[in-house]
Amino acid sequence: MLPDKDGPGPGGGPRSAAGEDPSVSLFRDYLRLKTVHPQPDYSAVKFLERIAAELGLPLKKIEVCPGKVVSIMTWEGSNPSLKSVLLNSHTDVVPVFQEEVGGEKGMETFIKHPEFKKLNIGFALDELANPGEAFTVFYGERNPWITVNCPGSPGHGSRFVENTAAEKLRTVMNSFLDFREKEKQLNTSECFTLGDVTTVNMTMVRGGVAYNVIPDEMDVSFDLRIPPTVNLKEFEEQIRRWCQEAGEDVTYKFAQKHMNQNITSTEESDPWWTAFSTACKDKLTLEKEIFPAATDSRFIRAVGIPAIGFSPMNRTPILLHDHNEYLNEQGFLKGIGIYQRLIPALASVPAAADQP
Repeated sequence: MLPDKDGPGPGGGPRSAAGEDPSVSLFRDYLRLKTVHPQPDYSAVKFLERIAAELGLPLKKIEVCPGKVVSIMTWEGSNPSLKSVLLNSHTDVVPVFQEEVGGEKGMETFIKHPEFKKLNIGFALDELANPGEAFTVFYGERNPWITVNCPGSPGHGSRFVENTAAEKLRTVMNSFLDFREKEKQLNTSECFTLGDVTTVNMTMVRGGVAYNVIPDEMDVSFDLRIPPTVNLKEFEEQIRRWCQEAGEDVTYKFAQKHMNQNITSTEESDPWWTAFSTACKDKLTLEKEIFPAATDSRFIRAVGIPAIGFSPMNRTPILLHDHNEYLNEQGFLKGIGIYQRLIPALASVPAAADQP
């Protein structure tokens, strides 16, 4: 059951006998769901179905590809023709979550707030923490990944075979990792955040059939994260040159390739940013950054909808994809209150001229 709205607990409900806010208890239940890759069972869908039923909200399930489900819970306002506020998050995760704290309560408060019925914007909220006092707001992100294939002459491991795949592989690796070192030095400057530079990390090497057989090809994969300030066509041309320098028939391919580099406006003249930042003034210090990784927001921005990555989690170590990721309980409960201010503010932005 959802926590009662009325009660002494900071999250809006009465505390349990153990003294834990029910919002925390609910999110503990959520974190225990086994949705880890590589084979998430998406049991979170049933959890969300229960929450939707208790709130009296319709829930639509869309199977975007076999076995991959997106759940959309909807609160329809007084004017359904207006654009909507979108709160976006993951249900599938990487291993492994510790059964600590997190949050789900707050939705009940939102949908009963009178201002929440004026939904008229497209906005997505995503994730990352900040170890300092300020709260980080992400208005863009980086992309993509790449694999380089190095074919070569096979032979016995006892001979000096010419034109081997390994020699080509070494040249490719040196090119990428030398570039990595230059970008790493930029990142040490106070003028650049991680989202402002290109990170390069060699993540996989494949090839070979036996220790004494020279393979006829080897592959190396790099995780590349390129900021929206970099010309992607020019960067790809640089990769092409690196492959040509490595030797004959060295090729590359993208595991994912996103050429869209849209960012969300954070100008004071922008109505959505003004609503967001004004709701935070006098209570929160905001730091604007390019998100260092990639989220679903890139697809939203690609179709022209503003998307802000924001999690009200300051004083929290950045443990993204770590096995011991955690959030302080009081910080989580404070975050619910922050969302309670933000969402009505965003929902109250006047409709644009092209809207009814």
